[in-house]
Amino acid sequence: QVQLVESGGGLVQAGGSLRLSCAASGRTFSSYAMGWFRQAPEKEREFLAAISGSGGNTAYANSVKGRFTISRDNAKNTVYLQMNYLKPEDTAVYYCAAGVLLTSLASYTYWGQGTQVTVSS
Repeated sequence: QVQLVESGGGLVQAGGSLRLSCAASGRTFSSYAMGWFRQAPEKEREFLAAISGSGGNTAYANSVKGRFTISRDNAKNTVYLQMNYLKPEDTAVYYCAAGVLLTSLASYTYWGQGTQVTVSS
């Protein structure tokens, strides 16, 4: 199994930037695709970005394309989400997840506990 811990959330003004980190335990980090999701109160969990195990393939939701960048450092067992030009509607709890298939949302079965991101206007 994989254990994930997110960090880097906080309060930021609209237009600002934030970098989230997700640290994974274990020795098989590079075997998993990693994804970032978010969930605002009373809303469904939303897919944001994903990256393949090797880091060679990425996918983004249209809502964050061009603003957010996912990356990973397998030597550190860490995946990142660089968030630029943040908007108030980006306010949510952000989660990282590990899965088997990059393009299969159902395969993301390991989840972190989340980190709060609040964007003020």
